[in-house]
Amino acid sequence: MTTPPNPPASVLAAEDDEHIAYLLNFMLTREKYTVHLAANGKEAKRFIENNPPPSIALLDVMLPFFDGFALLGILRGQAGWKATPVIMLTAKTQEQDIVRALSAGANDYIVKPFQPADLLARIKRLSLPRS
Repeated sequence: MTTPPNPPASVLAAEDDEHIAYLLNFMLTREKYTVHLAANGKEAKRFIENNPPPSIALLDVMLPFFDGFALLGILRGQAGWKATPVIMLTAKTQEQDIVRALSAGANDYIVKPFQPADLLARIKRLSLPRS
């Protein structure tokens, strides 16, 4: 009996900066991830509430409508999403913001500008299926 192949890894990327969203989409698609882009907190919230959890979520902290901290709370409160790895991707460098995100359930915190290879290594570390 053969085991079915693993479904493709997927990413929810909530990012309002067009250039960064383009870079994330390009970089992750090239690595065979299915990418779901949300240009603001409202789109990300809608995705979280209406879709199965992705392999990982990338949340910008400063988003219109719902910021990354609010989205993290919504995500962690959604059935099935509690174990979804979350990387906060933000220009906010204050220690209090980092501590707040990690205390609220984020798995990692990356400050912009980021190195694409560094981000990709962290995404792969958190999103690869565990055996």
